[in-house]
Amino acid sequence: MGTPEYAAVSLRRLLASRHRVRAVVTRPDKPRGRGQQVEPGAVKRLALEAGIEVLEPVSPRDEGFLERLRGLHADLGVVVAYGRILPRAALHAPRLGCINAHASLLPKLRGAAPIERAILAGLTETGVTIMQMDEGLDEGDILLARATPIPDAMTGAELREVLAGLSAETLVEAVDLFAAREDGAREGGLQRQPQDDAAATFAPPLKKAEAAIHWADNARDLWLRVRAFSPRPGAFAFDGATRIKVLEAHALERSHDAAPGTVLGPGERGLLVACGKGVLEVLVLQPEGRRPMTALDYERGLRAANTAAASPRVLHDGN
Repeated sequence: MGTPEYAAVSLRRLLASRHRVRAVVTRPDKPRGRGQQVEPGAVKRLALEAGIEVLEPVSPRDEGFLERLRGLHADLGVVVAYGRILPRAALHAPRLGCINAHASLLPKLRGAAPIERAILAGLTETGVTIMQMDEGLDEGDILLARATPIPDAMTGAELREVLAGLSAETLVEAVDLFAAREDGAREGGLQRQPQDDAAATFAPPLKKAEAAIHWADNARDLWLRVRAFSPRPGAFAFDGATRIKVLEAHALERSHDAAPGTVLGPGERGLLVACGKGVLEVLVLQPEGRRPMTALDYERGLRAANTAAASPRVLHDGN
């Protein structure tokens, strides 16, 4: 059960394993991309290429869907970024229940957006957890967990790619352990560990407004925001009437007496912008309707066109 490319990575790994995928459950097709053409998700496309039955319930509570799910007589349900909360009837349709590959080290970052929120929180480590699903929000017993570092320069998109691969690897390992147990082998590493609810943190769904840059914030917080939302949707602000996405930046612990948003001039690698505390060195940005470019090239282009004011100008918040 899954929908986006993140989940398709795990499906590919399962298809290459010794296990047999009986069917795929995914969300219905929806408009995607700039043209808003109705297209299938990555999991559905892969399933169709592999000749696997695809179930696309509008709601996982639909009785017709639940009846078909039970009729598959599957051993195990595998859930990766499906995007819907599963009812008890769906969780117990497979003989051994359902397991989920969650993109955090549970009980940290339970919820829909653990990847971006790991970066927003300034974490230096995250990982994936394979858990036995129950009806709570990512509250099931932990079966396996694997950690990975978050380097300073890593963006949300880069972390998603790393976790997709780690998730697929760990998920197949868990399914192998289920199969070994069924074959009569010792349970080995497949031991259920209850989560410590007192240590839980949460990762609620992202809102577009969270990508807005507010220059009065701490430069380090803005640096984390830029990384978390790069390249999509992209942390954004305004230069006059021009909406710009900040795709790469670096926080500098530098004092100043300028108003937040003031362009202080070029730095060693980018454009220096005053923040409420510290300075954000903008390295790569993307003006609306144009391709990404270095901030220094953007600034040179403005001055060549005589559109940059001689006196320091102020970038506006992304409201």
